[in-house]
Amino acid sequence: MTGLGAITPIGLDVATTWRNALDGVSGAGPITHFDASLFKTQFACEVKGFNPADFLETPGDRRELKDTLRMDLYTQYALACCKQALDDSALLQSVDRNEVGVIFGSGIGGLHTFEQQAGNYALHAADGPKYSPFFIPTMIADIAAGMVSIKYGLRGPNYGVVSACATSTTALIAAFNNVRLGKAVAVVTGGAEAAIYPAGVGGFNSMHALSTRNDSPETASRPFSGSRDGFVMGEGGVCLIFEELEHALKRGAKIYAEVIGGGESADAHHLTASHPEGLGAKLVMERALRDAGITPDEVDYINVHGTSTPVGDLSEAQAVKDVFGDHAYELNISSTKSMTGHMLGATGAMEALFCVKAVQEDIVPPTINHADDDLDENIDYKLNFTFNKAQKRTVRAALSNTFGFGGHNASLIVKKFE
Repeated sequence: MTGLGAITPIGLDVATTWRNALDGVSGAGPITHFDASLFKTQFACEVKGFNPADFLETPGDRRELKDTLRMDLYTQYALACCKQALDDSALLQSVDRNEVGVIFGSGIGGLHTFEQQAGNYALHAADGPKYSPFFIPTMIADIAAGMVSIKYGLRGPNYGVVSACATSTTALIAAFNNVRLGKAVAVVTGGAEAAIYPAGVGGFNSMHALSTRNDSPETASRPFSGSRDGFVMGEGGVCLIFEELEHALKRGAKIYAEVIGGGESADAHHLTASHPEGLGAKLVMERALRDAGITPDEVDYINVHGTSTPVGDLSEAQAVKDVFGDHAYELNISSTKSMTGHMLGATGAMEALFCVKAVQEDIVPPTINHADDDLDENIDYKLNFTFNKAQKRTVRAALSNTFGFGGHNASLIVKKFE
């Protein structure tokens, strides 16, 4: 990994996001994207202060800004974080752009665009549909990958990935495989999401998936606590640059960490619920370890999916114990969704970035919002969930889990670069 970029609910760059994660800052607050006063859930982890004009290739270019504003917000987030990562890596200064791919995911795509256009059709149904010619290319979930490719002239493998909340981890694994199979010398990868709009919040509310703690948004996401009542929706975009080792060394790139393995599996169980015994979660971690060629005791940190739902947290904790055995009690485990919220299709890239920083700096970000008397009798609290405060420790390798509706599971392992 030679470049990082992040637009998140707790920061508009990597440094701010990481610092706030270590400090246990919550990104949750009242929804401002629309009037949510009639919704069961009236809060989310929104990105604050985002201005697409700050991320133009040519500052002040009115045409570029006009083209950017025509895009759905999720694509704006994608372009902004990808610019950060490419600038950070300095990759484009010394690479054949025909050999650079873009594999970038979104779980939902342009939901806001869809809402706007569907509403326009309903409003003008009497005199015929009034769709914008930009409707379809703005809405589709692959357009962020396409726009990054177009903007930078990157002609390697280029596609979007959709696997619900596992989306961006699936994208990272695809990028990893493209590089190690020699199909690209580097891949711009990650995920973006912007679904904090009526259809997104209302849809998840109808499933009883979201927390409804409107009186205390900042403490609503409380993974592995007894009173957890659902996830908090987040948004944003996160980009990582995956580069072939010899190419990176030859150009003198800074290397944050090494990607060593990825696993994928299916629960084959339920439309939305994880397998109660964590079978898919167990399989995906085992496959990631096997692909990485390491044993369980070589992992020091797991950034768990940990959404703060009653069933999901329980099954994942059991799966960790099943896979890691006695070593599970030596691990640090944390759910950074307690701070960023659940960024849906961007969450895997967000949590992979946290794993990269953990192995780079030997510190584990916390799981916030836990009280000592707020326990679930079915969870083994001998496991170190890194509650409330970041913990310093040697982190040789870190594993990131993401699970999605439809039973999609993906895990990525990164380690220190030596």
